[in-house]
Amino acid sequence: MLPQKFTDRMKQMLGDEYEAFIESFSQEKYQALRLNPQKARADFAETCGFKLSPVPWEPEGYIYAASDQPGRHPYHEAGVYYIQEPSAMAPVHYLDPQPGEKVLDLCAAPGGKSTQIAGRMEGKGILVSNEINAARAKILSLNMERLGVRNAMVTNETPEKLAGLFEAWFDRILVDAPCSGEGMFRKNEAACEEWSPENVEMCAERQDGILDCAAQMLSPGGRIVYSTCTFAPAEDEGSISRFLQRHDDFRLLPAEKYDGMEAGHPEWTEGAPDEIRNAVRLWPHKIKGEGHFLAVLQRDGDSAASHYGSYCPNGLQKGIREKECKPWLEFKKAGLSDSLISEPLFTEGTFFLFGDQLYLAPAGMPSTDHLRVLRPGLHLGTLKKDRFEPSHALALTLTAEDVQHTLNLPADSPEVTAFLNGQILRGTDQPGWHLILADGYSIGWGKNAGKIMKNHYPKGLRINL
Repeated sequence: MLPQKFTDRMKQMLGDEYEAFIESFSQEKYQALRLNPQKARADFAETCGFKLSPVPWEPEGYIYAASDQPGRHPYHEAGVYYIQEPSAMAPVHYLDPQPGEKVLDLCAAPGGKSTQIAGRMEGKGILVSNEINAARAKILSLNMERLGVRNAMVTNETPEKLAGLFEAWFDRILVDAPCSGEGMFRKNEAACEEWSPENVEMCAERQDGILDCAAQMLSPGGRIVYSTCTFAPAEDEGSISRFLQRHDDFRLLPAEKYDGMEAGHPEWTEGAPDEIRNAVRLWPHKIKGEGHFLAVLQRDGDSAASHYGSYCPNGLQKGIREKECKPWLEFKKAGLSDSLISEPLFTEGTFFLFGDQLYLAPAGMPSTDHLRVLRPGLHLGTLKKDRFEPSHALALTLTAEDVQHTLNLPADSPEVTAFLNGQILRGTDQPGWHLILADGYSIGWGKNAGKIMKNHYPKGLRINL
C-alpha cells in the first residue's frame, strides 16, 4: 500500500496522468544490464544468449527478459556487465565523463554509476568514488574490482571532509544524492515503508549540504550532474532551485530529452526559475524504467585559463621504486607479457605499499594521506617473504594477451562452475600462475602444481551457479 500523503501529493502533481502513474506500480518492473566496454566484445549483445533490447540513453545498456538470469552467470563474475536499472543509467550519460579527466562520484555505492563512469574514462584519468557508509563502501570497492577498474580511488569519507581536501580540483562530479526513494517504491517495499513527509524534508536539507560540498570541489568550467530516485519536488526541482540561489556562478544546462522523458516543473516549487525546465524527469508510466530526476549544472569560468586543478591540495600519492619489490619483478617476468608492462599504467603509475599489499596508482592520483581509503588504485597483490601472490583484482583487469599462461574454459562447463565454487582443476603442462578464463573472459588465478591447478578464487566470493 502506498502512503496516503504520498498519493495525495502525486494526484495534485499529475492530474489526469495520475491513474496511469498508479497503474505502473502493478506492472512488471524492467531489468537491465550495462556492458563493460573495457571487457565485453563488440558482438556480445548478439552472441551472449540473453534476450536483449537497447536502453535508449545508454549505448551499453540493455533490458533483458524476465526469463534470463545474467546475475547467475560466469560473465557476471568476470565483470563483463553490471546489473543496473535502466533509469539509473541516465545520470552518467549526462555527466559525459571523458578519458584523462578528474572525476568524483560523491555518493557512489553500490557502484553502478562509478563503474559506468570508469567505462567512459577508458582507464585514463583519475576517478574518486566515495561512499559515506562503511559497509556500502566495501560493496562499492568489490564492484569496482569485479569490473576491472584500474584508475580509481575508493574512499569512505563525508562530503565535508573531501571538500576540505579537494577545493576546485575535479572536472566533473556526480551527486546521486541520498533521497526518500519514491522512485523505487515499485521495486523496493522497504523504501515505501520508510517514507514520510518528514523524511522528504530531511533528505532535501541533506541534499543542500552535499551539493554545496560538490560545488566547492568543482573546477571553473566544470560540470555537476545531480540526480535522485524520487518524485518529491522538494528534493528535485526544489534542491536545484535552492542551489542556484546560493551559487550565482552556476547555471542549469539544457538536457536532451529522450522519448518519454519530461522537463522539470518550476510550477511545483515556489520561486523556482523557469530554467528548471532544463532538468529531466523519468516516470515509470512513460519509460521502461523507474522514477528518476536529474539536472546538469555547469560552473562559470575556464579551468584551463584559471589553472585550477593543476595541483591537488591534498598532494599526490608518493610511491616506491618498482625495483624495491623483487618478488613482484620476478612474478612480472615469469607471468606477464611485455605488451602489458609497457602500458602507461605500468610505466607512468606509482607503485606503493599498504603494509604488505602492493598497489599501482595511476599517474596523478591524490595522496591517501588524511583519507579513509579502501582501494587506492589497482591492487597488484601481496608480498609474502620471498614470493609474490597476485591479487584477484589484477586478474580481473587482464586478458589472455596480458599473461604468459592461461586456461580457457567454456563458460557453461562444469569446470568453470567448479572453479567459481573454489574447487581445484586439472593441471596443464606449464608450471606457475595461470589466468583462468571463461569464454575468453578472465575470472581469476590458478596456480599449476604437477597435475592439478590450485584454485585462488577468493573464498569470500565463491558461489555455486
